[in-house]
Amino acid sequence: MKTLDLGQTVVTLAALLLAANSAPQTAAPTPAPVPAPVASVPADPALWVVKDKDTTIYLFGTVHALKPNLSWFDSAVRKAFDASGQLVLEIPLPTPEQAQKVIGPLAMDPTGPTLTQKLPEKSRAAYAAALTKLGVPAAALDRFEPWFAAVTMSQISLQKAGFSAADGAEMALDAAAKAAGKPVIGLETLEQQLGYFHTLPQADQIAFLLESVKDIDKFDTTINAMVDKWKAGDAEGLSKLMNEDLTGQANLYKVLLVDRNARWADWIDTRLKTPGTVFIAVGAGHLAGKDSVQVQLAKHRIVATRIRY
Repeated sequence: MKTLDLGQTVVTLAALLLAANSAPQTAAPTPAPVPAPVASVPADPALWVVKDKDTTIYLFGTVHALKPNLSWFDSAVRKAFDASGQLVLEIPLPTPEQAQKVIGPLAMDPTGPTLTQKLPEKSRAAYAAALTKLGVPAAALDRFEPWFAAVTMSQISLQKAGFSAADGAEMALDAAAKAAGKPVIGLETLEQQLGYFHTLPQADQIAFLLESVKDIDKFDTTINAMVDKWKAGDAEGLSKLMNEDLTGQANLYKVLLVDRNARWADWIDTRLKTPGTVFIAVGAGHLAGKDSVQVQLAKHRIVATRIRY
């Protein structure tokens, strides 16, 4: 269930429509008790820079949902952010109302076979067991598309493991940018990001969901291992953990990583023609591996240099 980097909005807002459209028997899980304050935990995630004579673009790999008290927004990351005149995220963070308006038509399937009926018969028991483990009633997701069920299960798993989008990197960066009066723009729109999932063939969506079901029991171990890699600035190690399942789903891998990374490299190439300093923050899985943004930039003869700190 490698959904830590499947999309800024998809992971952080997946449960929104479920809660809004649920009957009493499909209510969202009870929030975990608020933990006592703990000491700050140091983190030094990876940071890169692209430069020409009058333009500087920082590339920062984020984790969309984190535990509280991680001190990552300091040192070189803070210095790069403060030096930048603009923040660029995967998408501008929407309000819940904006998100719900867009998610509905793309995530719901109000007619035809239910989600359970769409699954292979041999996989239905495992799917039902995974929902039970998460405290989700069996029919709660039956009128949603498979992709949405997959990311909703991951979002609930994140919550149960102590992770929150409110503590994620994007939230902190967005708040800091607005406080400093920096403009915030997106590489994509909300509709685009959700559309990548919505337009996947049903077979790919179902494979994605069943992979999430298969990984449900090892979610806690995997998610904590990913964040440990991120805190240590181990970009390649993090990429392997994040993207290893996607490589076995060729279409999903192409749509969610390869094609987007290529488009973002094109954007950076164009942005270099305008003077200024920009801080780009995208999911960390996009900034490592054989199809990373940096690899795509190399095709433009642009070098991204790792900032060591």
